[in-house]
Amino acid sequence: MKKIIITGWTLMCLLQLSAQNKPQDSTAYKSTKLKIEEINLVSSMYQQHGNNSSVTGGIGTEKLTDISNTLDVTLFKYDKAGIRHNWNIEAGIDHYSSASSDKIDLQANSSASSADNRFYPSVTYSRENEEKGQTFSLGLSSSMEYDYQSFGGAIGFSKLTKSKNGEFTAKFQTYLDQVKMILPIELRGPEAPSGSESRNTFAGSLGYSQIVNKNFQLLFLLDVIQQSGYLSLPFHRVYFTDGTVHQENLPDNRLKLPVSVRGSYFLGDNIILRGYYRYYTDDWKLTAHTLDLEVPVKISPYVSVSPFYRYYSQQGTNFFKGYQEHTAASEFFTSNYDLSTFDSHFFGAGIKFTPLKGIFGIQHLNTLEVRYGHYNRSTGLGSDIISINLKYK
Repeated sequence: MKKIIITGWTLMCLLQLSAQNKPQDSTAYKSTKLKIEEINLVSSMYQQHGNNSSVTGGIGTEKLTDISNTLDVTLFKYDKAGIRHNWNIEAGIDHYSSASSDKIDLQANSSASSADNRFYPSVTYSRENEEKGQTFSLGLSSSMEYDYQSFGGAIGFSKLTKSKNGEFTAKFQTYLDQVKMILPIELRGPEAPSGSESRNTFAGSLGYSQIVNKNFQLLFLLDVIQQSGYLSLPFHRVYFTDGTVHQENLPDNRLKLPVSVRGSYFLGDNIILRGYYRYYTDDWKLTAHTLDLEVPVKISPYVSVSPFYRYYSQQGTNFFKGYQEHTAASEFFTSNYDLSTFDSHFFGAGIKFTPLKGIFGIQHLNTLEVRYGHYNRSTGLGSDIISINLKYK
């Protein structure tokens, strides 16, 4: 945690110097120079425990620790025609250690797979015509770790209705991934696959948001996601009823169809009710329901708290069976409990500080938020996450 604090303190010092050199009143004109609109620094720590590791065939430790740091910068400018140009630049790095991944080699006391780093930069450009109420966007992203590489692209369009109370959105994303073929040690041999296998994802999203009245807002979303290529993970073991060990084998195509609705209701000046429901289905015959409720409450002009709760219920795919439950008659098989039938609960709260003179007296460093959440599911998996968000605006 010391490294996170030093990173945040360095950022605060830089922002204080930047704020001292900025003019205080820029509302009389639209600047044609590139300016910082917002900077977010988010640091989090995640810890997980359980006893259904996919690496060891559905049994064994799932202990995992992840420390994450993400820096998100939004820049903007107006051109001479009054068009707003936005750039969002994000860079994140995770360091995680996984006891289950260390069991890829059952004979080793510790191996390279026990810990890894993931680096994930992205950049998004959008062109917004405020007079016509329409926005066009383009984005590029990447994610790199030892055994997995992903490159993504996105294109999006949004249009306000004539009344400005509704907005249509459309987005298309693609991810072109490479999975390094790291097999369990006992399955390696001269004829075993090596190198990398490809996995491609194409996702389309349609949305419509509506301001129903001054207190009530709604958002509807429909996604269509097509995946193809190597959709298993090469180091996931599956033990058959006869005691033999095999490598996870899943179909090389998957079509996902999530549909969701989100609503916000302003209950007076100090309380907001935020609700969310999603239904999910795919052609692996996995279905799920998600219900989410968050209630931000302003307890003073500068402090608010946000308790939240999420319930998730999943009917798993027929490809799943536990340790030593599969037979040779199965064409596809996995012991990954993420694809099993289960219920889960995620609950916690956040507290947000927005002092008039800024955090630590830095006027433009206007928000500090701390959130904690606890997760548990009926398979025995549990986790805790705490995050800190500093916002400069």
